[in-house]
Amino acid sequence: MKKQTLATLGITLSGAAAQEKGRMEVYDFDSFKLHVYYTNDALGDASYIVEGRDGLVTMEQPLFKDNVAEFDAYLARLGKEVVARVTDYHVGGTGHDEVVMPAGMKQFTDGDVYGGMMQGFAQAFGDAIVGLPDGNVTEVDFDSTQVYAGVTFDFHHGAATDFPAAMIVIGGKVCYTHWAPAKAHANALQLSSPGAVDAELLMAEQSLATSAELFAGGHGGAVGRAEAEAHLSYLKRLKSLLAECNDAQSLAAALREAYPGLHGEDGLGALCKALCPGE
Repeated sequence: MKKQTLATLGITLSGAAAQEKGRMEVYDFDSFKLHVYYTNDALGDASYIVEGRDGLVTMEQPLFKDNVAEFDAYLARLGKEVVARVTDYHVGGTGHDEVVMPAGMKQFTDGDVYGGMMQGFAQAFGDAIVGLPDGNVTEVDFDSTQVYAGVTFDFHHGAATDFPAAMIVIGGKVCYTHWAPAKAHANALQLSSPGAVDAELLMAEQSLATSAELFAGGHGGAVGRAEAEAHLSYLKRLKSLLAECNDAQSLAAALREAYPGLHGEDGLGALCKALCPGE
């Protein structure tokens, strides 16, 4: 696996100002490339392009208009046909284009929970985000393998407490989930209940059981196996501490002692309140 950045590729997206908005990294796995677009948007989203020998596949296209313009310009520069657009956890700027979604996710995105979230984004960000896409949707069954642009996409169930979307293993080399693993404290959006700790722990074990070399997420971008292993260790320790601590304050104190100086400490208050709902 070879990693390149936008600067080493000598590619600009749409001028210097646009380059400051987003950032692209490229990972070369010989049989395919993964282009990781860090949007630097208000939601911390990441978008992806899988480049096979005979076409392109987009994943989680951006939501904010300036990112959409950057992403689409970069996509066009690659000079290959887009054969599939995968919308897994994040609805984005696919417009009228047909998209691929895990089975049941279309119904969920049309429902009150996801629909309410998108309405909240519209109220918060106004004209800065694109309208909801209206292209046709092809649903993919879980525990199935699809081939797009000559690259395999294995669709597995994601964390049971998250959106009903998929953990996708791409080309046997990349494992995509909603949240990229990180050497950092989890946040309350990812771990919103004690049950979520168990669900995320199980998925972390399953992801590491794959042949993946790179672990990617709709939030957090792409990281290596060391970060994924550190995240699994953190979840195991968190589960243990949660069983020992009686309230949010003691849990936060125990996490600070166990992980002094770990990134994300400023969010421990919200996380521990979510994990200790009965106090």
